[in-house]
Amino acid sequence: MTVLSRPLVLGTRGSPLALAQANMVAAALRAAHGWPEEAIEIRAVKTSGDRIQDRPLAEVGGKGLWTKELDQYLLAGETDLSVHSMKDVESVRPEALHIAAMLPRADVRDRLIGATSIASLSQGARLGTSSPRRAAQLLRLRPDLNVQPIRGNVATRLAKVENGEVEATLLAAAGLDRLGIGLGTPIETAIMLNAPAQAAVGIECRTDDVTTSDLLKPINHLPTCRAVSAERAFARATGGSCHSPVAALALEQPDGRLWLRAELLSSDGQDRVSGEVFAQPGEETAAADALAAELLAQAPPSIRVLFAAA
Repeated sequence: MTVLSRPLVLGTRGSPLALAQANMVAAALRAAHGWPEEAIEIRAVKTSGDRIQDRPLAEVGGKGLWTKELDQYLLAGETDLSVHSMKDVESVRPEALHIAAMLPRADVRDRLIGATSIASLSQGARLGTSSPRRAAQLLRLRPDLNVQPIRGNVATRLAKVENGEVEATLLAAAGLDRLGIGLGTPIETAIMLNAPAQAAVGIECRTDDVTTSDLLKPINHLPTCRAVSAERAFARATGGSCHSPVAALALEQPDGRLWLRAELLSSDGQDRVSGEVFAQPGEETAAADALAAELLAQAPPSIRVLFAAA
């Protein structure tokens, strides 16, 4: 057992889901190293993304709103680790920080709340989501839907369906499961492909903190890390932003190759390009870059305008 000279301080957002994920990481570390409860301190940090709830993320700074304050605490040495929902982490991170581990990935699907299927939604139904990907995918399937932007934590979004502000919403299955909420109908990835890195929990530390990085090695799930890294590489290569409807899923195959599927959409969902690639171990980033270039080359102007690399 590695003996700590002081508690390891784990930084996280303060939402119920973020705290649940932080406790998952803490439990995994305690189990891996045989540490007692007091070996890890969880410190909740209120981020800009938590404070600004009245506007879509894309209007007020993008994904960096979820990480900026956590980064500041980590770089200042006030925390040793940050726990992230990987789908909310920018594709390009500060050089002084690195994602040192990921927990085993959970269910990557979205769940539909408020209806049993997308087809069963009423004509012109109000559906709440601030995700450009979900909005575009829904409008491709149901152009009649009235997609309304909504922000807030899981409980807030569920309440908007309950009180009739919207007829339905979509939430990540992994987040609902981690909160013990069994509501909703899973939407298969063949119908709505997930966001890059969806359902993955990442742990970040300072790049020069070799000691902490080594402590994280026993809890790093390599298949998740490999798949999520490929999906993030694809997103990065497209030059997408919070305005960009992009989806990607990588799965390890029995022969060791990684199968990466991806799609880019126009904001209204009426245009879509998709493709897939198989990558040998060590070639995942190159394969993701090539797939991104291929899809951008095929994309019409309605899609290309949403991606900086086009």
